[in-house]
Amino acid sequence: MSVWPAWEVREGERSTRWLHVRLAFRDGATIEALASVGEGWVCVEDVQARPALALEDLAVFADWIEGPLARACGAEPEPGEGTGGTHREEPPGGRAGWPVVARAYRAAQERGADPVLAVMDQTGYSRRGALRLIGRTRDAGLLSPRHARR
Repeated sequence: MSVWPAWEVREGERSTRWLHVRLAFRDGATIEALASVGEGWVCVEDVQARPALALEDLAVFADWIEGPLARACGAEPEPGEGTGGTHREEPPGGRAGWPVVARAYRAAQERGADPVLAVMDQTGYSRRGALRLIGRTRDAGLLSPRHARR
């Protein structure tokens, strides 16, 4: 991921910065965004992705860029927030991520740990994003259906 300044506007003591954000993945997919950052807020102004992002992926996009944006502005994100992918090299997307999710989920079940937390840790996704990944992995047949009893 790369983040670089676009421009900055100062108004008295306050300033707003615009930053370019670019994520490039090994499979050739790219996400480019323009984000504005002020005192205590971040706004994603524009996002262009090839191939297009699903709405769920767009929601997770904020998690991917929060940490790198904070660092680009000279601040550190709160612990456990917006790690910008420190748990993984790239977000597991589509079918390529499903085996990763299935392995993490099953390993946690075997250890008696919370499988959702294991997927969150493995992927860097929020709880909601991890649940979506688990659902997609189930739909793909890599995890047993939720109603199945062991």
